[in-house]
Amino acid sequence: MPDPTTMTTGDGATEALSPIAVPHVVVLGAGFAGLTAVKALAGAPCKVTLIDRRNYHLFQPLLYQVATAALSPADIATPIRSILRRQKNAAVLMARVEGIDLQHRRVLLEDRTIPYDYLVIATGSRHAYFGHDDWEPLAPGLKKIDDATQIRRRLLLAFERAETCTDPIEHRRLLNFVVVGGGPTGVEMAGAIAELARHSLVDDFRAINPAEARVILVEAGPRLLPAFPESLSAESKRALEKLGVEVMLGRPVTDCTASGVMVGEIAIPSRTVVWAAGVAASPAARWLGAEKDRLGRVIVGPDLSVSGHPEIFVTGDTAHVPLPDGSTVPGLAPAAKQMGAYAARAIRARIAGTTVPPFKYRHLGSLATIGRAAAVADFGRFKLKGRLAWLLWGIIHVGFLNTYRSRTLVALQWIWAYITYGRGARLITSPGVDPE
Repeated sequence: MPDPTTMTTGDGATEALSPIAVPHVVVLGAGFAGLTAVKALAGAPCKVTLIDRRNYHLFQPLLYQVATAALSPADIATPIRSILRRQKNAAVLMARVEGIDLQHRRVLLEDRTIPYDYLVIATGSRHAYFGHDDWEPLAPGLKKIDDATQIRRRLLLAFERAETCTDPIEHRRLLNFVVVGGGPTGVEMAGAIAELARHSLVDDFRAINPAEARVILVEAGPRLLPAFPESLSAESKRALEKLGVEVMLGRPVTDCTASGVMVGEIAIPSRTVVWAAGVAASPAARWLGAEKDRLGRVIVGPDLSVSGHPEIFVTGDTAHVPLPDGSTVPGLAPAAKQMGAYAARAIRARIAGTTVPPFKYRHLGSLATIGRAAAVADFGRFKLKGRLAWLLWGIIHVGFLNTYRSRTLVALQWIWAYITYGRGARLITSPGVDPE
Protein backbone atom coordinates (compact mmCIF):
# COMPACT_ATOMS: atom_id res chain seq x y z
CA MET A 1 0.00 0.00 0.00
CA PRO A 2 1.39 3.47 -0.86
CA ASP A 3 2.57 5.59 2.02
CA PRO A 4 -0.38 7.93 2.77
CA THR A 5 1.96 10.52 4.27
CA THR A 6 3.60 11.46 0.95
CA MET A 7 2.55 12.65 -2.48
CA THR A 8 4.51 12.16 -5.70
CA THR A 9 5.19 15.26 -7.81
CA GLY A 10 5.51 15.35 -11.55
CA ASP A 11 9.28 14.83 -11.49
CA GLY A 12 9.06 11.74 -9.29
CA ALA A 13 10.00 13.47 -6.04
CA THR A 14 7.93 13.04 -2.92
CA GLU A 15 6.46 15.65 -0.60
CA ALA A 16 5.49 15.03 3.02
CA LEU A 17 1.78 15.21 3.79
CA SER A 18 1.87 14.47 7.51
CA PRO A 19 4.40 13.28 10.05
CA ILE A 20 1.88 10.74 11.36
CA ALA A 21 1.23 7.57 9.33
CA VAL A 22 -2.56 7.65 9.27
CA PRO A 23 -4.85 6.44 6.48
CA HIS A 24 -5.17 8.93 3.65
CA VAL A 25 -8.67 9.55 2.30
CA VAL A 26 -8.87 11.37 -1.03
CA VAL A 27 -12.18 12.90 -2.08
CA LEU A 28 -12.70 13.96 -5.69
CA GLY A 29 -15.25 16.74 -6.11
CA ALA A 30 -16.53 19.43 -3.75
CA GLY A 31 -20.20 19.12 -4.59
CA PHE A 32 -22.86 18.00 -2.14
CA ALA A 33 -21.60 14.41 -1.86
CA GLY A 34 -17.88 15.18 -1.69
CA LEU A 35 -18.13 18.06 0.76
CA THR A 36 -20.49 16.09 3.00
CA ALA A 37 -18.04 13.17 3.03
CA VAL A 38 -15.13 15.42 4.02
CA LYS A 39 -17.07 17.14 6.80
CA ALA A 40 -18.31 13.78 8.11
CA LEU A 41 -14.67 12.68 8.48
CA ALA A 42 -13.86 15.58 10.81
CA GLY A 43 -12.08 14.20 13.87
CA ALA A 44 -11.60 10.77 12.28
CA PRO A 45 -8.16 9.12 12.61
CA CYS A 46 -7.24 9.88 9.00
CA LYS A 47 -5.94 12.62 6.74
CA VAL A 48 -8.38 13.91 4.13
CA THR A 49 -7.50 15.61 0.85
CA LEU A 50 -10.32 17.20 -1.13
CA ILE A 51 -9.54 17.77 -4.82
CA ASP A 52 -11.63 19.97 -7.10
CA ARG A 53 -10.80 21.93 -10.23
CA ARG A 54 -12.58 24.98 -8.78
CA ASN A 55 -12.01 26.70 -5.48
CA TYR A 56 -15.66 26.97 -4.48
CA HIS A 57 -18.63 24.83 -3.49
CA LEU A 58 -21.64 25.69 -5.62
CA PHE A 59 -25.28 25.41 -4.61
CA GLN A 60 -26.47 24.23 -8.01
CA PRO A 61 -30.26 24.25 -7.35
CA LEU A 62 -30.19 28.07 -7.36
CA LEU A 63 -27.88 28.43 -10.35
CA TYR A 64 -30.81 29.29 -12.61
CA GLN A 65 -31.41 32.39 -10.45
CA VAL A 66 -27.91 33.60 -11.28
CA ALA A 67 -28.65 32.95 -14.97
CA THR A 68 -31.81 35.07 -14.75
CA ALA A 69 -30.26 37.95 -12.76
CA ALA A 70 -32.05 37.27 -9.47
CA LEU A 71 -28.88 36.39 -7.54
CA SER A 72 -25.16 37.03 -7.85
CA PRO A 73 -22.66 34.15 -8.07
CA ALA A 74 -21.23 34.91 -4.62
CA ASP A 75 -24.70 34.42 -3.11
CA ILE A 76 -24.69 30.69 -3.92
CA ALA A 77 -20.98 29.82 -3.98
CA THR A 78 -18.58 29.57 -1.03
CA PRO A 79 -14.79 29.09 -1.09
CA ILE A 80 -13.98 25.50 -0.15
CA ARG A 81 -11.05 26.52 2.03
CA SER A 82 -13.34 28.82 3.99
CA ILE A 83 -15.83 26.00 4.63
CA LEU A 84 -13.12 23.63 5.85
CA ARG A 85 -10.82 26.11 7.56
CA ARG A 86 -11.49 24.70 11.04
CA GLN A 87 -11.24 21.03 10.03
CA LYS A 88 -7.63 20.24 10.94
CA ASN A 89 -7.46 16.84 9.25
CA ALA A 90 -8.64 18.20 5.87
CA ALA A 91 -6.56 19.78 3.10
CA VAL A 92 -7.83 21.27 -0.16
CA LEU A 93 -6.12 20.92 -3.52
CA MET A 94 -7.29 22.83 -6.58
CA ALA A 95 -6.44 20.60 -9.52
CA ARG A 96 -7.92 18.69 -12.45
CA VAL A 97 -8.07 14.90 -12.23
CA GLU A 98 -6.70 13.09 -15.29
CA GLY A 99 -7.20 9.50 -14.17
CA ILE A 100 -6.76 6.90 -11.44
CA ASP A 101 -3.94 4.34 -11.09
CA LEU A 102 -5.82 1.46 -9.47
CA GLN A 103 -2.79 -0.80 -9.11
CA HIS A 104 -0.76 1.71 -7.11
CA ARG A 105 -3.72 3.51 -5.55
CA ARG A 106 -2.91 6.93 -6.89
CA VAL A 107 -4.99 9.77 -8.29
CA LEU A 108 -3.39 11.19 -11.43
CA LEU A 109 -3.40 14.97 -11.71
CA GLU A 110 -1.95 17.20 -14.40
CA ASP A 111 1.39 17.70 -12.65
CA ARG A 112 1.55 15.16 -9.80
CA THR A 113 0.06 12.03 -8.30
CA ILE A 114 -1.74 11.72 -4.98
CA PRO A 115 -1.67 8.35 -3.16
CA TYR A 116 -4.75 7.17 -1.32
CA ASP A 117 -5.84 4.44 1.07
CA TYR A 118 -9.51 5.25 0.54
CA LEU A 119 -10.99 7.12 -2.39
CA VAL A 120 -14.39 8.84 -2.60
CA ILE A 121 -15.43 9.83 -6.12
CA ALA A 122 -18.04 12.59 -6.20
CA THR A 123 -17.34 14.22 -9.54
CA GLY A 124 -20.96 14.88 -10.48
CA SER A 125 -22.41 15.11 -13.97
CA ARG A 126 -22.19 17.20 -17.12
CA HIS A 127 -24.52 18.18 -19.95
CA ALA A 128 -25.73 15.48 -22.37
CA TYR A 129 -26.65 16.49 -25.91
CA PHE A 130 -27.59 12.99 -27.10
CA GLY A 131 -24.91 12.76 -29.75
CA HIS A 132 -25.08 16.43 -30.76
CA ASP A 133 -22.18 17.91 -28.81
CA ASP A 134 -21.83 20.57 -31.51
CA TRP A 135 -25.01 22.15 -30.08
CA GLU A 136 -23.34 23.03 -26.78
CA PRO A 137 -21.91 26.44 -27.83
CA LEU A 138 -25.35 27.37 -29.22
CA ALA A 139 -27.46 26.00 -26.36
CA PRO A 140 -25.45 26.12 -23.14
CA GLY A 141 -26.47 24.04 -20.17
CA LEU A 142 -26.46 25.06 -16.54
CA LYS A 143 -23.93 23.27 -14.35
CA LYS A 144 -21.44 25.88 -13.18
CA ILE A 145 -21.14 29.60 -12.51
CA ASP A 146 -19.53 30.24 -15.88
CA ASP A 147 -22.61 28.71 -17.55
CA ALA A 148 -24.96 30.89 -15.50
CA THR A 149 -23.15 34.16 -16.18
CA GLN A 150 -22.89 33.32 -19.88
CA ILE A 151 -26.63 32.60 -20.09
CA ARG A 152 -27.36 35.80 -18.16
CA ARG A 153 -25.20 37.67 -20.64
CA ARG A 154 -27.10 36.23 -23.60
CA LEU A 155 -30.51 36.94 -22.05
CA LEU A 156 -29.75 40.56 -21.24
CA LEU A 157 -27.92 41.19 -24.52
CA ALA A 158 -30.94 39.93 -26.43
CA PHE A 159 -33.09 42.70 -24.94
CA GLU A 160 -30.36 45.32 -25.45
CA ARG A 161 -29.92 44.39 -29.11
CA ALA A 162 -33.66 44.25 -29.69
CA GLU A 163 -33.90 47.84 -28.41
CA THR A 164 -31.85 49.08 -31.39
CA CYS A 165 -32.76 46.43 -33.99
CA THR A 166 -34.60 47.69 -37.08
CA ASP A 167 -34.96 44.32 -38.85
CA PRO A 168 -38.35 42.85 -37.84
CA ILE A 169 -37.20 39.25 -38.45
CA GLU A 170 -34.09 39.66 -36.30
CA HIS A 171 -36.14 41.58 -33.73
CA ARG A 172 -38.46 38.59 -33.34
CA ARG A 173 -35.52 36.19 -33.18
CA LEU A 174 -33.92 38.24 -30.39
CA LEU A 175 -37.10 38.20 -28.30
CA ASN A 176 -37.71 34.45 -28.63
CA PHE A 177 -36.23 32.45 -25.74
CA VAL A 178 -36.20 28.66 -25.94
CA VAL A 179 -35.61 26.32 -23.01
CA VAL A 180 -35.07 22.67 -23.93
CA GLY A 181 -36.03 20.12 -21.28
CA GLY A 182 -39.04 19.90 -18.98
CA GLY A 183 -37.37 18.71 -15.79
CA PRO A 184 -37.01 20.91 -12.70
CA THR A 185 -34.21 23.02 -14.19
CA GLY A 186 -36.11 23.65 -17.42
CA VAL A 187 -39.36 24.49 -15.63
CA GLU A 188 -37.62 26.83 -13.19
CA MET A 189 -35.61 28.47 -15.96
CA ALA A 190 -38.60 29.08 -18.23
CA GLY A 191 -40.63 30.58 -15.40
CA ALA A 192 -37.77 32.85 -14.34
CA ILE A 193 -37.20 34.16 -17.89
CA ALA A 194 -40.91 34.91 -18.24
CA GLU A 195 -40.92 36.85 -14.97
CA LEU A 196 -37.76 38.72 -15.98
CA ALA A 197 -39.36 39.83 -19.25
CA ARG A 198 -42.87 40.57 -18.01
CA HIS A 199 -42.07 42.22 -14.68
CA SER A 200 -38.44 43.06 -13.94
CA LEU A 201 -37.58 44.66 -17.32
CA VAL A 202 -40.97 45.93 -18.39
CA ASP A 203 -40.27 49.63 -17.59
CA ASP A 204 -36.58 49.69 -18.51
CA PHE A 205 -36.77 50.07 -22.30
CA ARG A 206 -38.26 52.68 -24.62
CA ALA A 207 -38.26 51.18 -28.12
CA ILE A 208 -39.37 47.67 -27.14
CA ASN A 209 -41.85 46.11 -24.76
CA PRO A 210 -40.01 43.25 -23.01
CA ALA A 211 -43.36 41.70 -22.09
CA GLU A 212 -43.78 40.80 -25.78
CA ALA A 213 -40.94 38.28 -25.49
CA ARG A 214 -41.88 34.66 -26.23
CA VAL A 215 -40.63 32.01 -23.82
CA ILE A 216 -40.95 28.50 -25.23
CA LEU A 217 -40.35 25.37 -23.14
CA VAL A 218 -39.75 22.25 -25.22
CA GLU A 219 -40.05 18.75 -23.75
CA ALA A 220 -39.67 15.56 -25.77
CA GLY A 221 -41.73 13.54 -23.31
CA PRO A 222 -45.49 13.60 -22.79
CA ARG A 223 -45.41 15.80 -19.67
CA LEU A 224 -43.32 18.17 -17.59
CA LEU A 225 -41.54 17.05 -14.40
CA PRO A 226 -41.74 13.31 -15.23
CA ALA A 227 -40.40 12.35 -11.78
CA PHE A 228 -43.41 14.04 -10.14
CA PRO A 229 -46.99 12.73 -9.96
CA GLU A 230 -49.11 13.53 -13.02
CA SER A 231 -51.30 15.93 -11.06
CA LEU A 232 -48.29 18.09 -10.15
CA SER A 233 -46.96 17.90 -13.71
CA ALA A 234 -50.28 19.24 -14.95
CA GLU A 235 -50.23 21.95 -12.28
CA SER A 236 -46.73 23.05 -13.32
CA LYS A 237 -47.88 23.33 -16.95
CA ARG A 238 -50.88 25.45 -15.95
CA ALA A 239 -48.71 27.71 -13.80
CA LEU A 240 -46.16 28.23 -16.58
CA GLU A 241 -48.86 29.03 -19.12
CA LYS A 242 -50.33 31.54 -16.68
CA LEU A 243 -46.91 33.25 -16.71
CA GLY A 244 -47.05 33.34 -20.51
CA VAL A 245 -44.71 30.42 -21.22
CA GLU A 246 -45.53 28.36 -24.31
CA VAL A 247 -45.18 24.67 -23.45
CA MET A 248 -44.50 22.19 -26.26
CA LEU A 249 -44.77 18.53 -25.19
CA GLY A 250 -43.97 15.33 -27.06
CA ARG A 251 -41.70 17.13 -29.52
CA PRO A 252 -37.94 16.63 -29.45
CA VAL A 253 -35.45 19.18 -30.73
CA THR A 254 -34.11 17.87 -34.05
CA ASP A 255 -31.66 20.64 -34.88
CA CYS A 256 -30.03 23.63 -33.26
CA THR A 257 -28.25 26.48 -35.04
CA ALA A 258 -27.26 30.05 -34.25
CA SER A 259 -30.55 31.13 -35.79
CA GLY A 260 -32.82 28.93 -33.69
CA VAL A 261 -34.07 25.39 -33.19
CA MET A 262 -36.12 22.83 -35.07
CA VAL A 263 -38.77 21.16 -32.92
CA GLY A 264 -39.90 18.27 -35.10
CA GLU A 265 -40.82 20.07 -38.31
CA ILE A 266 -41.41 23.41 -36.59
CA ALA A 267 -38.73 26.09 -36.89
CA ILE A 268 -38.42 28.47 -33.93
CA PRO A 269 -36.11 31.42 -34.64
CA SER A 270 -34.14 32.35 -31.53
CA ARG A 271 -30.82 33.82 -30.49
CA THR A 272 -31.07 32.47 -26.93
CA VAL A 273 -31.46 28.75 -26.31
CA VAL A 274 -30.89 27.14 -22.91
CA TRP A 275 -30.29 23.38 -22.63
CA ALA A 276 -31.84 21.54 -19.69
CA ALA A 277 -32.67 18.25 -21.41
CA GLY A 278 -30.21 15.75 -20.07
CA VAL A 279 -27.12 14.93 -18.08
CA ALA A 280 -24.30 12.40 -18.31
CA ALA A 281 -21.96 11.30 -15.55
CA SER A 282 -18.35 12.43 -15.26
CA PRO A 283 -15.58 10.22 -16.76
CA ALA A 284 -15.21 8.26 -13.49
CA ALA A 285 -16.28 4.95 -15.07
CA ARG A 286 -13.53 5.32 -17.68
CA TRP A 287 -10.93 6.16 -15.02
CA LEU A 288 -11.90 3.02 -13.10
CA GLY A 289 -12.58 0.71 -16.02
CA ALA A 290 -15.82 -0.06 -14.18
CA GLU A 291 -19.23 -1.20 -15.36
CA LYS A 292 -21.52 1.72 -16.13
CA ASP A 293 -25.12 2.43 -17.11
CA ARG A 294 -26.38 4.27 -20.21
CA LEU A 295 -25.79 7.64 -18.51
CA GLY A 296 -22.18 6.75 -17.74
CA ARG A 297 -22.77 6.31 -14.00
CA VAL A 298 -20.63 3.73 -12.20
CA ILE A 299 -22.65 0.71 -11.05
CA VAL A 300 -21.75 0.32 -7.39
CA GLY A 301 -22.31 -2.32 -4.73
CA PRO A 302 -24.65 -2.11 -1.72
CA ASP A 303 -21.97 -0.18 0.20
CA LEU A 304 -21.36 2.25 -2.73
CA SER A 305 -17.98 0.63 -3.43
CA VAL A 306 -16.63 -0.40 -6.83
CA SER A 307 -16.55 -4.09 -7.70
CA GLY A 308 -13.09 -5.45 -6.91
CA HIS A 309 -12.03 -2.25 -5.16
CA PRO A 310 -13.63 -2.02 -1.72
CA GLU A 311 -11.44 1.00 -0.91
CA ILE A 312 -13.15 3.10 -3.63
CA PHE A 313 -16.59 4.63 -3.09
CA VAL A 314 -18.61 6.35 -5.82
CA THR A 315 -21.31 8.83 -4.78
CA GLY A 316 -23.74 11.45 -6.01
CA ASP A 317 -24.61 11.86 -9.70
CA THR A 318 -21.64 9.65 -10.62
CA ALA A 319 -23.15 6.55 -8.97
CA HIS A 320 -25.80 4.15 -10.24
CA VAL A 321 -27.50 2.98 -7.05
CA PRO A 322 -30.49 0.65 -7.65
CA LEU A 323 -33.63 0.89 -5.55
CA PRO A 324 -36.02 -1.98 -4.66
CA ASP A 325 -38.66 -0.74 -7.14
CA GLY A 326 -36.25 -1.02 -10.07
CA SER A 327 -35.45 2.70 -10.28
CA THR A 328 -32.22 4.33 -9.14
CA VAL A 329 -31.36 6.93 -6.53
CA PRO A 330 -32.21 10.30 -8.16
CA GLY A 331 -29.72 13.04 -8.87
CA LEU A 332 -30.87 15.30 -6.04
CA ALA A 333 -28.86 17.24 -3.47
CA PRO A 334 -30.32 15.33 -0.47
CA ALA A 335 -29.47 12.02 -2.14
CA ALA A 336 -25.89 13.13 -2.79
CA LYS A 337 -25.49 14.28 0.80
CA GLN A 338 -26.79 10.93 2.08
CA MET A 339 -24.29 9.06 -0.09
CA GLY A 340 -21.42 11.28 0.98
CA ALA A 341 -22.27 10.80 4.65
CA TYR A 342 -22.57 7.04 4.16
CA ALA A 343 -19.18 6.78 2.43
CA ALA A 344 -17.57 8.63 5.35
CA ARG A 345 -19.30 6.34 7.82
CA ALA A 346 -18.10 3.27 5.92
CA ILE A 347 -14.52 4.57 5.90
CA ARG A 348 -14.64 5.26 9.63
CA ALA A 349 -15.87 1.70 10.15
CA ARG A 350 -13.10 0.24 7.98
CA ILE A 351 -10.45 2.17 9.90
CA ALA A 352 -11.93 0.88 13.16
CA GLY A 353 -12.07 -2.69 11.84
CA THR A 354 -15.89 -2.85 11.78
CA THR A 355 -18.57 -2.77 9.09
CA VAL A 356 -21.72 -0.80 8.31
CA PRO A 357 -25.02 -2.04 6.86
CA PRO A 358 -25.74 -1.46 3.14
CA PHE A 359 -26.62 2.04 2.00
CA LYS A 360 -30.32 2.82 2.29
CA TYR A 361 -31.70 5.85 0.51
CA ARG A 362 -34.35 7.90 2.30
CA HIS A 363 -36.38 9.95 -0.14
CA LEU A 364 -37.08 13.31 1.49
CA GLY A 365 -39.29 14.62 -1.31
CA SER A 366 -39.01 16.59 -4.53
CA LEU A 367 -39.66 20.27 -5.11
CA ALA A 368 -39.71 22.55 -8.13
CA THR A 369 -40.53 26.24 -8.28
CA ILE A 370 -42.34 27.68 -11.27
CA GLY A 371 -42.44 31.37 -10.55
CA ARG A 372 -43.63 33.97 -8.11
CA ALA A 373 -45.59 32.20 -5.34
CA ALA A 374 -45.91 29.06 -7.50
CA ALA A 375 -44.24 25.71 -6.89
CA VAL A 376 -44.98 22.01 -6.56
CA ALA A 377 -43.80 19.64 -3.84
CA ASP A 378 -44.05 15.86 -3.69
CA PHE A 379 -43.49 14.07 -0.39
CA GLY A 380 -45.15 10.80 -1.34
CA ARG A 381 -48.61 10.79 0.20
CA PHE A 382 -48.23 14.47 1.01
CA LYS A 383 -48.35 16.84 -1.98
CA LEU A 384 -48.40 20.62 -2.17
CA LYS A 385 -48.80 23.23 -4.87
CA GLY A 386 -49.03 26.99 -5.13
CA ARG A 387 -47.95 29.55 -2.55
CA LEU A 388 -47.44 27.12 0.35
CA ALA A 389 -45.20 24.87 -1.77
CA TRP A 390 -43.29 27.96 -2.89
CA LEU A 391 -42.70 29.09 0.70
CA LEU A 392 -41.55 25.59 1.67
CA TRP A 393 -39.24 25.47 -1.37
CA GLY A 394 -37.68 28.78 -0.32
CA ILE A 395 -37.20 27.78 3.32
CA ILE A 396 -35.58 24.47 2.37
CA HIS A 397 -33.26 26.01 -0.21
CA VAL A 398 -32.13 28.80 2.10
CA GLY A 399 -31.49 26.19 4.79
CA PHE A 400 -29.26 24.19 2.43
CA LEU A 401 -26.90 27.11 1.81
CA ASN A 402 -23.52 26.79 3.51
CA THR A 403 -23.08 30.07 5.38
CA TYR A 404 -25.20 32.46 7.43
CA ARG A 405 -24.12 35.22 5.06
CA SER A 406 -25.51 33.38 2.03
CA ARG A 407 -28.73 32.47 3.82
CA THR A 408 -29.28 36.06 4.94
CA LEU A 409 -28.45 37.65 1.59
CA VAL A 410 -30.56 35.23 -0.43
CA ALA A 411 -33.54 35.53 1.91
CA LEU A 412 -33.39 39.34 1.84
CA GLN A 413 -33.06 39.46 -1.94
CA TRP A 414 -36.03 37.12 -2.36
CA ILE A 415 -38.13 39.28 -0.04
CA TRP A 416 -37.13 42.39 -1.98
CA ALA A 417 -37.85 40.69 -5.31
CA TYR A 418 -41.25 39.55 -4.07
CA ILE A 419 -42.20 43.08 -3.04
CA THR A 420 -40.74 44.97 -6.01
CA TYR A 421 -40.22 42.36 -8.79
CA GLY A 422 -36.65 43.72 -8.83
CA ARG A 423 -33.61 41.70 -9.93
CA GLY A 424 -30.44 43.30 -8.72
CA ALA A 425 -27.87 41.26 -10.66
CA ARG A 426 -28.71 42.50 -14.17
CA LEU A 427 -25.08 42.91 -15.21
CA ILE A 428 -23.74 41.95 -18.62
CA THR A 429 -20.39 40.39 -17.76
CA SER A 430 -18.48 37.19 -18.55
CA PRO A 431 -17.30 38.00 -22.10
CA GLY A 432 -17.67 34.92 -24.21
CA VAL A 433 -18.61 33.58 -27.60
CA ASP A 434 -22.16 34.61 -28.48
CA PRO A 435 -24.13 32.93 -31.28
CA GLU A 436 -23.69 34.73 -34.56
